[in-house]
Amino acid sequence: MQLNRLVNFHKTIGDKTRIRIISLLKEGPLHGQALAGKLGLTPPTISHHIAKLRDIDIIYQRRNKNTIYFHLNEKKLEIMAQAILKIGVEDEMKPYRYEEEEKYKVLTNFIQHDGRLKNLPAQHKKRLIILEHLVTRLEMGKTYSEKEINEYIKQYHEDYATIRREFVMYQFMFRQDGQYELNPKEMWLI
Repeated sequence: MQLNRLVNFHKTIGDKTRIRIISLLKEGPLHGQALAGKLGLTPPTISHHIAKLRDIDIIYQRRNKNTIYFHLNEKKLEIMAQAILKIGVEDEMKPYRYEEEEKYKVLTNFIQHDGRLKNLPAQHKKRLIILEHLVTRLEMGKTYSEKEINEYIKQYHEDYATIRREFVMYQFMFRQDGQYELNPKEMWLI
């Protein structure tokens, strides 16, 4: 389950070429030819390593005219690198703790009587409380298709793509090959 995800992350990162690519991208986005030139490797070799790093979601790409630039997802890299240290950490060590009274106020302010969201909070902590509220209604250990997650989220809010992405980004869920699964609560940021 999630331990496999951490192992896969560390296996992928455990390659000196990939570490060098991460180091170069930390300075700013680069295209494949630039990476190949700086590392003295062929473009197909760079493509192979980029694909591996994209699979673990620490690199993303943006097209500028005919050129694809690769960017480092530093936040995701940091979260994944520190995840192993967070397993089993007590709840008081979580960065976005809240009191039940605060949770009640947020839920009251942002959720209508029919259970749908009025809107997504802009404030980070409030947004996490809402995401946690939504995700706790999913079944632990069950694998959901993207379509199932979309349908589930549509019950509460029309912007299912943003909420689905944030479930993953804030470590409530794990996504692989279009399949979604809840992370253990110990990995949640809240």
